[in-house]
Amino acid sequence: MLVHIPTLLTPEEVTHCRTMLEDAVWADGRATAGDQSAQAKVNLQVPEGSPAAREVGELVLQALGRNALFTSAALPLRVFPPLFNRYDAGMHFDAHVDNAIRALPGSGFRIRTDLSSTLFLTPPEAYEGGELVVQDTFGTHRVKLPAGDLVLYPASSLHSVTRVTAGSRWASFFWTQSMVKDDGQRTLLYELDRSIIAVRQSLPDSHPGVLGMTAAYHNLVRRWAEL
Repeated sequence: MLVHIPTLLTPEEVTHCRTMLEDAVWADGRATAGDQSAQAKVNLQVPEGSPAAREVGELVLQALGRNALFTSAALPLRVFPPLFNRYDAGMHFDAHVDNAIRALPGSGFRIRTDLSSTLFLTPPEAYEGGELVVQDTFGTHRVKLPAGDLVLYPASSLHSVTRVTAGSRWASFFWTQSMVKDDGQRTLLYELDRSIIAVRQSLPDSHPGVLGMTAAYHNLVRRWAEL
């Protein structure tokens, strides 16, 4: 399941993020890659734990917390602190699969990376190339979104970032451990939740159909969720 979440950040928030990141120190992006991914990765990142990464990351986490579409699609249990990368001309990230487990810095906890997220911080007209390419059972998806928009997709997907040929592509990326780890079950819950919202536009909450669908949704979450 690939979900586009428009305007996770407002234009003002995007501008603030960019201002903070422009003053940050950028390092080789291979620092957060596994052995195999490091061979395919050519980009820059703001080091984990830097003041800029913490401040902008907290802004992103607050935006996720108030976004109903992200909650519906991800059913988040834990979110890895957002990281930030850039692809200048000539940079790319060849096809790879994200590490299954990530240690939360300084916490002693680990998370299972069920879902990957890319939050675009550069408008698409500001750079050439730099598409996120996600391969799943439904084919190949090429993603290049407006600044402030986020795409959510299974971390188990083979994905890549095409070579940037002009300009610079900035983004935030992070992982989510879902309460429902099975992607098929999580997709069914997301589709059911979207259907309930649509039905409630024309029927009162007291309608037997709305009550029945809502009960089925919560009982499925109760059956499948792992806390």
